[in-house]
Amino acid sequence: MDKSLYMSIRLKLLRKKLGVTLETLAEQSGMTKSYLSKVERGLNTPSIAAALKLARALNVKVEELFSEDNVSLDSYSLVRSHERQPLGVSDNNSGYAVLAHQVSERSLLPFIIYPPAEFTDKTFKEHLGEEFLFVHEGRVEVDFMNERVLLDRGDALHFNAQKPHRIRSVGEVQAQLLVVVHSTEE
Repeated sequence: MDKSLYMSIRLKLLRKKLGVTLETLAEQSGMTKSYLSKVERGLNTPSIAAALKLARALNVKVEELFSEDNVSLDSYSLVRSHERQPLGVSDNNSGYAVLAHQVSERSLLPFIIYPPAEFTDKTFKEHLGEEFLFVHEGRVEVDFMNERVLLDRGDALHFNAQKPHRIRSVGEVQAQLLVVVHSTEE
């Protein structure tokens, strides 16, 4: 397969698996949404400098954008706390950070999430797979459209991720959640 086409497929897979929109990737990388769309469709091939920016914005090693190799069973991913790169962080400190490398080759995706204090987005998230939440700090409300669940520090919640959901931080302390998504291949 042509390397540029493979990279375009890989970029789109990584972006979608991480739940990053084209708009967010454009903001985080300093590139335009239209350029990134062309890269994902194989119409443009990014320079090495652009590939480095994309890898940094997605918090992955640049090799993940090009590698055709599968991760071996002996490999592991280590992300030190000072190496975490926040994604989608807004002015109110809400957002998330990926807690693993080589995410395109893994079916469990760990994140640390800092949910906003208000449900700023009217849309509910839903995706294939399962989701596991553990409240590390603060208190959160999970809205399942027809039911809301309050979780305190130390509480855990596991659910089918196809159930529409959204999360917000409640109380004085900014909530921090460990979220693990089991992602099935599309």
